[in-house]
Amino acid sequence: MPEAVGGVDPDRLLIRDLIENWAIWRDALMWDRFRTVWHEDGRMMATWFQGTADEFIKVSREGYERGVRILHFLGGMSIDVAGGRAIAQTKMTISQRAPVEGVMCDVVCTGRFYDFLEKRDGRWGMVLRQPIYEKDRLDPLEPGARLELDKSLLARFPEGYRHLAYLQTKIGYKVKPDMPGLDGSEVEQLYNDGAAWLAGEKLRR
Repeated sequence: MPEAVGGVDPDRLLIRDLIENWAIWRDALMWDRFRTVWHEDGRMMATWFQGTADEFIKVSREGYERGVRILHFLGGMSIDVAGGRAIAQTKMTISQRAPVEGVMCDVVCTGRFYDFLEKRDGRWGMVLRQPIYEKDRLDPLEPGARLELDKSLLARFPEGYRHLAYLQTKIGYKVKPDMPGLDGSEVEQLYNDGAAWLAGEKLRR
C-alpha cells in the first residue's frame, strides 16, 4: 500500500486527479487521454446515454460534430476507500446550450457524480459513473426573449433534471426518466449499491 505523504492518503490523491482529468479531457475533446480514466469494462450513465466508456466516447464525438455542446464544472469531493475499491462523490454542474422552442437557451444542472472505482494492477480506474441530478434551470440567452415550454413534456421528468431533459429531448435524444435525484428510492438504491461495492460485492448496476 502506498505511504501517506504529509498525512494525505495517496490513493485519494490519485482518485481526485482521475476525476478532475475526466472533466478536463472530456470537455477539451482529448479523447485518447479521456479513455485512460476508465477501466476496460467502464460504463457511463447519463440522462441521454447509458453504455460503455467506448460507446460514450463515440457518441460524444459524434454529438460534438453535430453541434452538441455539453460542459462540466467540478466542486467539492468526498472519497471512501476500502482496499482496492472506492466510491467518490463530486459536486458538479452540467451545462448545455441548444435551441428550445426556437429560442437559444442555456440549461444548468447541479448535482453529484457518484463514481465506482477500482484499483487494478496498481492503477485506479473508473468502473461506473452514475450522476445524481439535484436541481436545474433553463435560461434564454437573449434577455427578455419569450419562451413557452410544453408543460406536459416538462412534467414527464424528475424535478432534478427536467429542464435538461426537456432540452435534450427537443434536440433528438431519448432521455432516461428515472435517474437518481436529491432523494427518493433511486438515490437510496445507489447508496446501497455503493456500500455493497466497498464491501467487496459484485456491482449490481
